[in-house]
Amino acid sequence: MSQVRLSRCSWADNPKDPEMQLYHDTEWGVPVHNDTKLFEFIVLECAQAGLSWSTILRKRPDYQKAFVNYNVKRVAEFRMPHVEKLLQSTNANIVRNRLKVNSAVTNARAFIKIQHDYGSFDNYIWDFVEGRRTKHNFFKNCRQIPTKSIESNNLSSDLRARGFSFVGPTICYALMQAIGMINDHTTNCFRHKELLEMIF
Repeated sequence: MSQVRLSRCSWADNPKDPEMQLYHDTEWGVPVHNDTKLFEFIVLECAQAGLSWSTILRKRPDYQKAFVNYNVKRVAEFRMPHVEKLLQSTNANIVRNRLKVNSAVTNARAFIKIQHDYGSFDNYIWDFVEGRRTKHNFFKNCRQIPTKSIESNNLSSDLRARGFSFVGPTICYALMQAIGMINDHTTNCFRHKELLEMIF
């Protein structure tokens, strides 16, 4: 018997890229409330600036090692010799961009300050969507999906004021999509309905 082919968002509908399909089917758009996971997505989305998400996805295991399982306190303690080691390492398959690696460290320090002020980063970031619940959009195709929104503009401005870098409105919108603050699966995608019906 032939398997029923699932209808996915067009960006994840390439059977030759099973890693992207798995990410789309199991993670993208699912609400995240764990601070370690939230820090991971901030590091990855900042690294993705100017690159494709598939590029970062392939490097994800190496990012996890390089940034010590996203232990934000340990990353915040990275000093210049550690950053240089990451930039020069032939073992760590990360984006060797000095500004991006440095941003992971400075963002970790700003992240900890928010945890201190709000009790958790989760408490802080989810305040940027009404009712602290996922905003469900109903776009028919990916061409209709915006690259930024009022919410991502507000988040970007606030993060930058708190010392974050590589957090422009477009990166913030991608972050909000990834961590489920926004459900931007297209209406023909099987995940759109699933996320609508899920209780988190």
